[in-house]
Amino acid sequence: MAINAMYLSVTNRPLLSSPAAGKSVQVRTFTVRCSTGSASTGAVIPAPWKLSDARLVLEDGSIWRAKSFGASGTQVGEVVFNTSLTGYQEILTDPSYAGQFVLMTCPHIGNTGVNIDDEESIQCFLGGLIIRSLSISTSNYRCTESLSDYLSKRNIMGIYDLDTRAITRRLREDGSLIGVLSTEESKTDEQLLEMSRTWDIVGVDLISNVSCKEPYEWVQKTGSEWDFNSNQRQEGTFHVVAYDFGIKHNILRRLASYGCKITVVPSTWPATETLKMKPDGVLFSNGPGDPSAVPYAVETVKEIIGKVPIFGICMGHQLLGQALGGKTYKMKFGHHGGNHPVRNLRNGSVEISAQNHNYAVDPESLPSGVEVTHVNLNDGSCAGLAFPQRKLMSLQYHPEASPGPHDSDLVFDNFVELMRKEKQSS
Repeated sequence: MAINAMYLSVTNRPLLSSPAAGKSVQVRTFTVRCSTGSASTGAVIPAPWKLSDARLVLEDGSIWRAKSFGASGTQVGEVVFNTSLTGYQEILTDPSYAGQFVLMTCPHIGNTGVNIDDEESIQCFLGGLIIRSLSISTSNYRCTESLSDYLSKRNIMGIYDLDTRAITRRLREDGSLIGVLSTEESKTDEQLLEMSRTWDIVGVDLISNVSCKEPYEWVQKTGSEWDFNSNQRQEGTFHVVAYDFGIKHNILRRLASYGCKITVVPSTWPATETLKMKPDGVLFSNGPGDPSAVPYAVETVKEIIGKVPIFGICMGHQLLGQALGGKTYKMKFGHHGGNHPVRNLRNGSVEISAQNHNYAVDPESLPSGVEVTHVNLNDGSCAGLAFPQRKLMSLQYHPEASPGPHDSDLVFDNFVELMRKEKQSS
C-alpha cells in the first residue's frame, strides 16, 4: 500500500551571540524530511501532474519541450501563428490549414470545449495545434466533449505548456518555419531536426486532398439564431457552382442565406461541365497551400472568366490573380486571425476581417483594367480585386468570418447583385 511520510526532528543548538558579551543563546533548528512511496518497497509514486513528454523541433535548430494532448506520434508541418481570441474549433476544421501547425497566440484554449455545430468541414486537416495553456475544464452549454478527446478521436496532435510568445516572435522575425512535433522518445533531436530541414510545403498540391470527390448540392442556410444582415437579402434564386478547393461550410451557408442554390464541385471539375450547367455565377473557394502548385485550377479559372459572374475567396482570389496574368508570392509569415484591418478603397471604410493565407497577389503584376478594391492595413498587401469588364470580384480574406467579425458579410450581397445585373442584361 502506497503511503506518504513526513519526518520532523527538533534540535537545540547553542549560538554565541557576540565575543564581547560572552553569552550564548539557544536556537531551535527544524529538519523536515518527506518521502512518497510504498511502505514496503520504497517505490516512487508518479507526480500528480503531467510532465513534459513532447518536443517541437524547428528548422532553425531550436527545441521546445512541451506536454502532449490529443494524438501521439511524430508529424511534420509548417508552423504559423493565429491571433484569433476564440473560435479554435472552426480553425481546427478549416481545410486551408492542411500541412500546417497552428500556434494560437491567445494563451488559454479549450475552455468552451467543442460541439458539432461549429465545424467548418467534415474533418480536421491541420497537422497539429500548439497552445500555451490547455483548459482543464469546459464551461459552455453547447459543449459535447473536451478539446483533448476531440483531437484524440481525429488523430490530431496537440502540445501545450511552452512559450508560445517566444515562438511567435521568432516567426515574425524569421518567417514561417517548418517544424516537427513528436512524442516519441526513441527519435533523437538530430533526427527530428533533419526531418524539418528536408520537408517543404512550397510547390505542393494540397488542394487535391481536401476537395470533395463528387459534386453535391448544398441547401443549408445560416441558423436563425446566428443570422445577421437579414434585412439586406435579395429576393430570388441564383444557381452558383462552387469549386471546392477546401471550402468552409459557413461560406456555403452565407451564400444560401442570400438566396443562392449551390452545386459544389471538386477542384478538378472541368470548366466545360460547369458551363453546361448554365450557372448564374461561379465561386472559387478558399483552400490550402501554394496557388502556383495547382496549374490545373488556374486553367479552369481562365476558361470561365468573362463567361459568368465570378467571386473568388482567399485561394480563389489568388487563382484569379494568376489567371488574369498576375503573379503570387509567399509572404513572410502570412495572415492568420480574426482581427486584421482592411480598407475598402471604394468607399473608404475599414473592415476588421478574418484571414488565413500565406500567399498574396502582386498588384503590380496585374494587367490594366483590374482594380485593387481592398488593402490590408497591416502591411499594404492586396486584399481584394475587381474587373467589371470581366464580371469578377475577389477577396483575400474570409467574408463569412467563422470565426471573426461580420464587417464584410455584405460582400455576398455584392456577388448576388453582380449575378442579378448579368441576368437582367442577358
